[in-house]
Amino acid sequence: MMDLLATVPYYTAYLSKALLKEPIDLTVGSIAYYLDPGCYASRGVHVDPGLMNLVGRFRLPRLPRRVLKLLEGVLNLCALTIKFIYSPPDVVHVQYLPMLRMRFPMDLWFVKFCRLRGAKIVLTVHDLLPHDTGDQYRQTFDALYRMVDAIVCHSDAVRMRLATEFSVPEEKISVVPHGPFFYDLPATGGEETLRSYALDPDKALVLWQGIVFPYKGVDLLLRAWQRVEATCDNACLVIAGTGAPDLLEEIRTQVERLDLKRVKLHFRFVASEELVALYRAADVVVYPYRAITTSGALATGLALGKAIVASDLPVFRELLNARENALLAPPQDYAALAAAVIELVENADLRDRLAGNVRAMDFGDRLWLSIARQTVEVYNRVLTRPG
Repeated sequence: MMDLLATVPYYTAYLSKALLKEPIDLTVGSIAYYLDPGCYASRGVHVDPGLMNLVGRFRLPRLPRRVLKLLEGVLNLCALTIKFIYSPPDVVHVQYLPMLRMRFPMDLWFVKFCRLRGAKIVLTVHDLLPHDTGDQYRQTFDALYRMVDAIVCHSDAVRMRLATEFSVPEEKISVVPHGPFFYDLPATGGEETLRSYALDPDKALVLWQGIVFPYKGVDLLLRAWQRVEATCDNACLVIAGTGAPDLLEEIRTQVERLDLKRVKLHFRFVASEELVALYRAADVVVYPYRAITTSGALATGLALGKAIVASDLPVFRELLNARENALLAPPQDYAALAAAVIELVENADLRDRLAGNVRAMDFGDRLWLSIARQTVEVYNRVLTRPG
């Protein structure tokens, strides 16, 4: 399992935990996640990155951390290359190639080397193309999708795009659901969380949480929230997460420009236990995305049984049914987004009904065990496929 720079650590950890219950010999090639060094160990997963696992164990400033992390990754790739000369794995399951867009994509070269040594390459597509980059890297990813032996994606919508836009043969693509995060953690206490966020427990809590990127539509949510504040005074909005400093500053500026009074910005890493408490305290969770390949944040909202407002995107529609387990708004339509949020804020019965239908979906351990079985089936197919 290859996520050498811990780019998608929670996905890798939860999937690996489930795969360890299957009859396979699994080695997880990753380093410690610097924001949560216990991410793997707390789920019973041991990591073996190749040679070194030091940088992620320390909180370092952004620039030196990224430089040292890259150097550590290069050393680990060299060590794994030597190891695989003598003992290549049957399957290398690639979760992310963070060096792919660099001038010297050493992780891609390593994957090609593994293929030369006889390993089958399985790739999970977390982002069909890098978000907010247009077609800049389409040729690079087109070559990657053609090179690997099998692709795992999380929705039929992405499967169709792989087949039509990138001409990937249908037999190479497997649709395996995205599992939830943090459902297995206890909340540290809803009341304590509300106090730490300086919220009013008498107001409905609307939550946006995640890593801030333009495609996730925080700016659209703030425009919608201006209408929410003008319509009802019994709701507050929390935006919690991290992101590029310039994007965070744009959000702060927009809040001031729109003169929003009931918006709390918490731009920092939210530890997993605190995140669960925050989700459980929320009355509504909102996903105003412009586009999406897959969403761990949505899976978390589903796992924790929340009333949801989301953009009406093909990937979301595979999990969300309008007015059954969520309210959906056309992408980039902030007026419709505002109307959906207002409806849920003012209608507790509707919130309860939607949340109950979400809980009935049973996103949790059973889903991850099913995901693991489907993933092993992908491994078996590439190992038995001729050529």
